[in-house]
Amino acid sequence: MNLKATSPLAEWLSYLENSHFKAIDLGLERIKKVAAKLDLLTPAPYVITVGGTNGKGTTCRLLETILLNHGLRVGVYSSPHLLRYNERVRIQNQDLPDEVHTASFAFIEQNRTESLTYFEFSTLSALHLFKQANLDVVILEVGLGGRLDATNIVDSNLAVITSIDIDHTDFLGDTRDAIAFEKAGIFRENCPLVIGEPNVPNSMLAQAARLHCKVSRRDVDWSFRQNNESWQWQSSKKRLENLPFCQIPLMNAGTALAVLEQLPFDISEQTIRQSLQEVELVGRFQMIKADKREKLASFVAKDIKTLPTVIIDVGHNPHAATYLAEKLSALKARTSGKLIAVCGMLKDKDASGVFKQLMSLIDEWHCVTLDGYRGQCGADLLSKLVSVSPTLKAVAENSVIDGVKAALTHASSNDVVLVFGSFHTVAEFCRVVE
Repeated sequence: MNLKATSPLAEWLSYLENSHFKAIDLGLERIKKVAAKLDLLTPAPYVITVGGTNGKGTTCRLLETILLNHGLRVGVYSSPHLLRYNERVRIQNQDLPDEVHTASFAFIEQNRTESLTYFEFSTLSALHLFKQANLDVVILEVGLGGRLDATNIVDSNLAVITSIDIDHTDFLGDTRDAIAFEKAGIFRENCPLVIGEPNVPNSMLAQAARLHCKVSRRDVDWSFRQNNESWQWQSSKKRLENLPFCQIPLMNAGTALAVLEQLPFDISEQTIRQSLQEVELVGRFQMIKADKREKLASFVAKDIKTLPTVIIDVGHNPHAATYLAEKLSALKARTSGKLIAVCGMLKDKDASGVFKQLMSLIDEWHCVTLDGYRGQCGADLLSKLVSVSPTLKAVAENSVIDGVKAALTHASSNDVVLVFGSFHTVAEFCRVVE
């Protein structure tokens, strides 16, 4: 394919998706060779790598917000994106224009000596963009696992583990110990390490000990506690009381505050409080706001006054579903209406484990089809749901759009419609209200 720096981003992304014989090809040898040639292994003076099963995106987002408010120049690499590829690379809290990405892709393409996967290519491009931007801090969110993930070519100054649970078993193993070992691959000798997971497998602690990491663990070196109207965080060095609640899970906010204690920056309490009030991330138990509801009402030809509350959430494994269940329980206590789920999940996810966490809370299910090689049809998802609980009110739909239309059309104003199960599910819904 004869692509140039000025070729459309969509054409470049199509090329990247098909440029390697495997969509996921774990290993660092090929990408590290290219990165070394292009001098991309040190994208900024200080690098934080964030791994874990869930909570990576929200932890990165709060860290980014705090560091920006402190006056630093910050870049973040995250995945997957929800609506646009551009979301994967943020510099100074801004997505970059298409032409910046295509120019970077062209640079990598002209200079690479190895075949690269989509994620490897995009990781190199992100590092190239960060290096050009003269940043103070780069935050790298691990894509899959840690040890063999493309982001791990960079020797970070600090590693973060948000949580550990069973996911991506085809690549990481099917036990917490095996998965923890893979995630521990981002640790570096004599470098600080923050662990937000309260139940840390021995394999991870053993790896930290082997590398002489300075470990800061939840409920050992730091902790947090929720009150009725605020929360507090404390370690042996610091105590922060009456903190404002934020739009991300407190366990991830607590982990981010523990990271601050390990950084070479003197960040004020005022900056922390301000950042907690400002931070937000699309797709994490997010309520659709008024400006989007009007478009949603016209989409289903319904009076906006009769439209139910709509919430989106990208939770797609049992660990995420546990947190989602807590939020839904609190919500259900405040509403008299039904809770209706529009759920689409990839076929390599533990759908039954997710359903077990949520089936007692949800009154009606719409199991929807997701396209793509990892997609799963609504009928197959429905059969997994019925195997967990045969008496549930549930139907299969041919697409996310069909499921959303059916749920919204029959829901009343005091009901809640939850669209969840995968980034792909939430992304298809978001395109409706964009």
